[in-house]
Amino acid sequence: MSFSNKLPLVLLLSSFLIHACFAEMICEELPKEVCSFSIASSGKRCLLETEKGVKGEIEYECRTSEVVVERISEYIETDQCVEACGVDRTSVGISSDAFFEPHFTAKLCSPSCYQNCPNIVDLFFNLAAGEGVFLPELCEKHRSNPRRAMVELVSSGAAFGPVSALSEDIVVAPAPSPL
Repeated sequence: MSFSNKLPLVLLLSSFLIHACFAEMICEELPKEVCSFSIASSGKRCLLETEKGVKGEIEYECRTSEVVVERISEYIETDQCVEACGVDRTSVGISSDAFFEPHFTAKLCSPSCYQNCPNIVDLFFNLAAGEGVFLPELCEKHRSNPRRAMVELVSSGAAFGPVSALSEDIVVAPAPSPL
């Protein structure tokens, strides 16, 4: 095969490489299975939303939120971190109520999550801060005495309730991450 015969193949392959190099990660283009806990090229968090389909059934769509993450972009959370942190990719929105579940807090504060999954920890760090709770202190108290940590959390006056911190109408000011 001469060079002139290889030229179309070389051009085709190089066009794929150029496209891959300049492609941006856009939440709306992500499959719903990896949407939650992902971050677009713009640095904005992706969120899973529901809407009614043509036949009235619930459909899930990946959307871009207005919440900007500092220091991370073009990121899809690993299955290992989703498992280690006890979060669910199919959940729609997040709630600070999760902190009242000892099992969730134990997983979030575990070394396998807290030390290895900065994206998820940052998200819940900001959610906790919005409720007046400092996540590193909550995790320390949870490690030393989980029952006492829950009692202190309840008595702290934290106003936990159903909140979607990833709503497009809410912009969470970045708090200093514990990592």
